[in-house]
Amino acid sequence: MSRRADLLSTAARVNLLLLVVSAVFSWSSLSDRVPEFALTKIDESDIKDDSGKEAVAEDDADPEDLEVFYPTHQWRTLRPGHLGACRLPCDGLLSSQSSLRWEAQMGRSSNRSFLCGEGLHMPQALAQQHDEQSCSRAFQAGQAVPAGSHVRLNLQTGDREVKLPDSENGKSGTRKESRRKRLGKVDVDSTSFTSQELKKALAKMKESEKAERKAHEEEVRKKFRPIEQLKEEFEKLNVKMETDYEIMVKLISKFNSSASTLDEKVAALYDLEYYVHQVDNAKDFLAMGGLQLLVHGLNSTEATLKEHAAFVLGAALSSNPKVQIEAIEGGALQKLLVILATEQPLAVKKKALFALSSMLRHFPYAQQQFLKLGGLQVLRSLFRQKGMETLHVRVVTLLYDLIMEKMLLEGSQHGDHLEEKLQQYRQVKLVPAVVEQDWCVVVSNLLAMPEHDSREKVLKMVEVLMAFCRERYRGDPALSTTLGLLRSEYEELAAEEQREGDRDGYFRELLGSVNTIIQELS
Repeated sequence: MSRRADLLSTAARVNLLLLVVSAVFSWSSLSDRVPEFALTKIDESDIKDDSGKEAVAEDDADPEDLEVFYPTHQWRTLRPGHLGACRLPCDGLLSSQSSLRWEAQMGRSSNRSFLCGEGLHMPQALAQQHDEQSCSRAFQAGQAVPAGSHVRLNLQTGDREVKLPDSENGKSGTRKESRRKRLGKVDVDSTSFTSQELKKALAKMKESEKAERKAHEEEVRKKFRPIEQLKEEFEKLNVKMETDYEIMVKLISKFNSSASTLDEKVAALYDLEYYVHQVDNAKDFLAMGGLQLLVHGLNSTEATLKEHAAFVLGAALSSNPKVQIEAIEGGALQKLLVILATEQPLAVKKKALFALSSMLRHFPYAQQQFLKLGGLQVLRSLFRQKGMETLHVRVVTLLYDLIMEKMLLEGSQHGDHLEEKLQQYRQVKLVPAVVEQDWCVVVSNLLAMPEHDSREKVLKMVEVLMAFCRERYRGDPALSTTLGLLRSEYEELAAEEQREGDRDGYFRELLGSVNTIIQELS
């Protein structure tokens, strides 16, 4: 009987052992399938505080960061059936088999236990057994682990286990260290940042930019005062800030007032010349009726008043087609020609010639009227008057500009607008009138002037007139002599420039113009 009882006891022990082994393998297989056993599973108790509300993560990790295991020194709560990251004295993690043994023992009543986390007791014997073993933890294929971790294959269980490396102070990586590294299946550079960290950095940059902008504005406010404050101070000083329009109204009133003295009228014209240079101010001046006042001023018996009236008129006419049209319709062209044709001081004729030039440039209708009124003969008469030598080169320059203006337009590509303008220029017979009135000799005689600048302008005019005055120039011995002297003079000056290192100097250009004219006449 005792022998039979021993056999029955042995069989029972074998069956019990097989039952335990099958239970272990069944739990192991369940841990591979149930997501609750994954290393990256985060217990709900970890993200809630005592009040039951969700706690805000320290670094506001992105959802993708939750798939990465972060080593930590903080205690974490484990539940039965949950393979968590309980912090043990050896700074390691439970393997899957140890966890199962621990969970099995937790189901039993045990008076001797070891505290692990909040509200969870671990059997002291199991804690001592785990303390003596290597701190490793089983993980699945493709599971992200911290860089530098020790990984091994457990030949007894067939599981791959990971062990955190010990740092220099005997502790594993901290939460701060995990924030510096982004872990996944592929290691990422430690200098990378999370999206939340980048957002915080950008917010700080915006705040710093706002602070710098405010500081700059404060600095500007300290250096400069607002316009409202300046106006108030000017009003206290009886100084009122006025617009250009308001100023021109006052100047016109002063010029037109019979109570104003000659000096006051001249001063008003002098100030008006400054303002009407601007195109918009000139249009406003026209709308105020100031143009007619200037035309009347050209008839004044006072030479000074006539001079400044012509000066203001020329400034208003410059590159302003609207004023040009109003001026020629208002009889300004006839007034200017009268001043140039009659005996007047040189200063008055200078300003009259300036106003005439401003009216004729880029205005073919005015050029046509100029020829009809005998304007070319009026300019020709200036060469016969004594004391008008300074006007000679100005007249030649005006004629050169008018001729080249038409030639350049004829050589350009024609559009609808340019074609209409070209038709207007074709009605201006300036070159035939110049040749007919013997301007060829008048121009060539100016080459005897001593100034190099005057010679340059005359040489350009001679080159333009060469196609029309070639035979006249060939029969002029004085011109041949003058050109020979100019060539000798400019050869020496050009050689001196070349010795000084200036190969394309001013005198070399003048020498080229002289040689071109001589070659045309030979």
